[in-house]
Parts: sequence; C-alpha cells; structure tokens
Amino acid sequence: MSVPSADGAAADEAASCSRAGCREAASWRIAWRNPRIHAADRRKIWVACDAHVAYLRDFLAARDFPLDVSRLAGARA
Repeated sequence: MSVPSADGAAADEAASCSRAGCREAASWRIAWRNPRIHAADRRKIWVACDAHVAYLRDFLAARDFPLDVSRLAGARA
C-alpha cells in the first residue's frame, strides 16, 4: 500500500483502502487524530475506496475524533 504524503498527495497511484480486508484502490483521504494522545498539529492518514469511505468516516466520527475527508490527488471522480 502506498502512503499519502504529508500534503495529502498519494505517494503513488496504487494506494489501497485502509478498511481491513479491502484491497480496492483508494480514492479518498481521511486525516484524523485522537485528541487524547495526538497533539493538535498531528494527523493520522487513512485512505479509502468509494465503498468504505463512509464506514471509516463514521467509525472515527463516532469516537468524536476530529477528521477531514478529501479526494486523493489523482483519484478518479
């Protein structure tokens, strides 16, 4: 799996979804942090395919983690 760079651009176009067991191409970037353990400027990055972006976003939102969802650079619309 490729990892998006700090600015959100994928290191390569072969990024696969972060959902357990999914190997579909990722087209979404989910930047999040756990405020209990991460400083305000620290972000973790997950990537998601179209089928799992809502699941991963909802998983993090249910825990009240600050998050930002955006299209991966170069992802097909």
